[in-house]
Amino acid sequence: MSAVLLWAGDEDGSLTQALAHPSKSRSRRSQPGALPPEIEQAIWRGCDLGKQLGSVVSTGFAALDAELPGHGWPCQSLTEVLSPQPSVLEWRLIGPALRSVVAGGGSVVVVGPPKHPHLPGLRHAGIDEKHLVWVQADAPAERLWCTEQLVKGNACGALIAWLPQARPEQIRRLQVCAQACEGPVFLFRPAAAQHESSAAPLRVTAAFGVDWELQVHVFKRRGPMHDGMVRLESIPGGLSAVLTPRLLQPSLLIASRESFRVNPPEVAPHALGGTAPTQRPRRHTTIR
Repeated sequence: MSAVLLWAGDEDGSLTQALAHPSKSRSRRSQPGALPPEIEQAIWRGCDLGKQLGSVVSTGFAALDAELPGHGWPCQSLTEVLSPQPSVLEWRLIGPALRSVVAGGGSVVVVGPPKHPHLPGLRHAGIDEKHLVWVQADAPAERLWCTEQLVKGNACGALIAWLPQARPEQIRRLQVCAQACEGPVFLFRPAAAQHESSAAPLRVTAAFGVDWELQVHVFKRRGPMHDGMVRLESIPGGLSAVLTPRLLQPSLLIASRESFRVNPPEVAPHALGGTAPTQRPRRHTTIR
């Protein structure tokens, strides 16, 4: 004996019939807008970009925000950033988000960076030393323990940790703890970790481009797969004020030099810098 419960607001009984006979309403349920609005809003389809349950912090790049659930770096969750070389482009990628965290009165805690944080560069990015806490932990176990305690205690506005040797079960534990953390948590790991399983809901790879840009690929997110790369214009420090227009786009300079090497222009002999034609030496004859 089976019974179907009546849903509140289902006056015509269409939803009750759909639950009682799912095979008859399969085509109808597959179409967006066929269900009541309150039910439609609670459904997430895999073809749509997912919604972030908690708050987010804008990345500072409009193109990257458009590819992330909630349009920003998630809070109460882990974000993995994979790069070929550690401590090179991380600050340029998350610097705009950290600036907004500091502007809101939050502190930035750094755990185990491979290189000393460059304070003048951080000041230029809007992060002063008053809001920066550096935890020097060299051993992998120390880094993991410090990261877990900071996440559990919700002790910072943003947490940045370098965990190149973290195992999948350790990242899963951090993800569970991060659900109670109000700020974003960034884990920086090598690019080889892309082929490892991870419980982090958001995973991206970042690399350099020729024209000072960052190339970001979102290979794990709540939503459809992301194809291609997101190009983010990011000139480090204050170089944009001292670089010449030609150096702002090195790709054009490299292309012109390559074209000159393959097809060198013809230079007239009389032109400046041209090669003078060779002349045969004259022979002097002696008459006796």
